[in-house]
Amino acid sequence: MDFLISGQHVNPIYLMILGFVVGVFGGFFGVGGSFIAGPGLFAAGVPMNFVVGTDLAHIVGKSIVATRKHFIRGNVDMKLGLIMAGGTIAGTEVGAQAIEYLKRLGQVNKVVGIFFIGVLLSISAFMAWESWLTLKMKKKGAKLRKRKADQSAISNFSARIQRLNLPPMIKLSASGIKQISLWVVIAVAFVGGVFAGFLGGGAGYIRMPSLVYILGVPTHVAVGTDLFEIIISASYGTLTHAIKGNVDILIALVMHTGAAVGAQIGVTLTQYFGGPRIRMAFVPLPLIGAALIVYGLVTGTQLK
Repeated sequence: MDFLISGQHVNPIYLMILGFVVGVFGGFFGVGGSFIAGPGLFAAGVPMNFVVGTDLAHIVGKSIVATRKHFIRGNVDMKLGLIMAGGTIAGTEVGAQAIEYLKRLGQVNKVVGIFFIGVLLSISAFMAWESWLTLKMKKKGAKLRKRKADQSAISNFSARIQRLNLPPMIKLSASGIKQISLWVVIAVAFVGGVFAGFLGGGAGYIRMPSLVYILGVPTHVAVGTDLFEIIISASYGTLTHAIKGNVDILIALVMHTGAAVGAQIGVTLTQYFGGPRIRMAFVPLPLIGAALIVYGLVTGTQLK
């Protein structure tokens, strides 16, 4: 099928399957799924600037479906999500402007592709290390806190972050955080926004781990809250990239037909796994995304 906006020919069945897979992963891990969707589109021959903008567009609808189910299960911290939205939007615009600069240089595919690979490999390695330590600690019978299923081997780091006295301090009851600096929350959101604007999607692959390891949000709440925040930030990201001519809305709509179904399945699956196992299951997914980008960079061919 020819998509006139991006000028690409992509099999719609491939797009629907890609959307379904991204929906399952997004609902389960609380991420937009751009660690799979973006590389999947790039491997299919879509230029990287359209990958970034179109991925943001398709993620909005999927995140609405998944957030609704997480909200019903009490996994959404609305206050945290709304606070983070402002920082994420600012960061998204910074990332989008960087894409425009690389377009003018004619280097967007190479630079964004290589950077994306580095980010995905780093996240996968870190989460594998942390999850392995946590599961090993539990196996040895270490004393756990009340949230036994969501213990982290590096929880002391988030505790130190919460003790930083940088007024104004806020309370996040839904996340079980008695106090934390507003500036820390905004900083985490801004960094996630830069990645969203530059690499596409909701940047949940950055923000979800940041919520858990930096802010100390329980994994299940981090999953739902990140999806809620993505609705706001990805909507803005779609708008700013559309204005810059980086969105193929037809590709996004075809992907959403599969993503809407997959997202509901992913959300349902979260209730059967503890926090450390959810994080461990996340580890191989960025590696798949990195492999797809390498494929696109090395071969330059399209998957039909």
